[in-house]
Amino acid sequence: MHTTLIASMGSKPSLQVPMKWPKIPWTDRLLLFMFSILLDLSCRFNGIISCCLRPFFDPRTAANPNPVSGVCTSDITINSSSNLYVRVFVPSDTNIKGRLMPVIVYFHGGWFSFFSASSCTYDTICRMISREACAVVVSVNYSLAPKNKFPVAYDDGIDVLRFLDSDQIRSIDILSNLELDFGSCFLAGDSSGGNIAHHVARRWALSTQNWKKVQLAGIILIQPLFGGEDRTESEIRLDGAPVISMKVGDWAWKAFLPHGADRNHEAANVFDAIKLGIEEAFPPALVVVGGFDPLQDWHLRYYEVLKVKGKQVKLVEYPYAIHAFYVFPEYNDTGKLMEEIKGFVQANRPI
Repeated sequence: MHTTLIASMGSKPSLQVPMKWPKIPWTDRLLLFMFSILLDLSCRFNGIISCCLRPFFDPRTAANPNPVSGVCTSDITINSSSNLYVRVFVPSDTNIKGRLMPVIVYFHGGWFSFFSASSCTYDTICRMISREACAVVVSVNYSLAPKNKFPVAYDDGIDVLRFLDSDQIRSIDILSNLELDFGSCFLAGDSSGGNIAHHVARRWALSTQNWKKVQLAGIILIQPLFGGEDRTESEIRLDGAPVISMKVGDWAWKAFLPHGADRNHEAANVFDAIKLGIEEAFPPALVVVGGFDPLQDWHLRYYEVLKVKGKQVKLVEYPYAIHAFYVFPEYNDTGKLMEEIKGFVQANRPI
């Protein structure tokens, strides 16, 4: 079951969630179970992540200039001192030569503290997006918490946009024969990456006059990580759902937010700031919600406040989807999500 819902101004969207848990193949259940255990073990109360555990749930893969699943990749250094780099994904279809290509800047998930642009999981996801949307995807290896707290990840996102806005982009071999449409630049991200995409979009919208080429045509937020001190109904009802729990979420916010801040900090609780005023240049948004995601009430609230402020926003609901369902390419909802992203990019390009 797949539902696309676009509510009218002031109406309240809701997910019709089934009473039973979704059917997940036992192999995927085993992977999710192992991942949850390793994640709990790696989240120590003193804010230190055990790096020795990362290879078990975060294998890495190198960039490959040769086509893999129809996409070529290359790693580009933005700032060597902070290890800020991007992995660029380019469709290998020969028909793209001479075509004006949209650019999607992607921020990976992982509670601000895990994964990277070279993680096998995100290498696969970005390949799918690049291939299906026929777009150049720029996956950002932003600085991770708890070593790098708010707002370093947001700063990294802006630095990547500045790089794309500069003439340095012309020197990248993998892009040398392509025409990039920076007037059709999109920000995308899942979970904590969706949070980063939102905040980077707001920063860009506050300074549109300072950009030579980069114009944001939309943001794609896949189950974005927002929150607050008060627990929502879905957080209580679905605590213990696969992948995400309130315990891990609380740890993640503590690791990322400034010392002494709680979950009502503007980085997590974005709603009051939007209600006070959202920039005129803030781009159209696509918000993806899962029916078995404890964070769904925050996603629906985000959709609502943008609609109330008169912003263009589309809500896509997958009632049987868990948090991070898109990491399983074999799921039907993952294919449907790729189609939604493709359609959103095509619909919002200004040309």
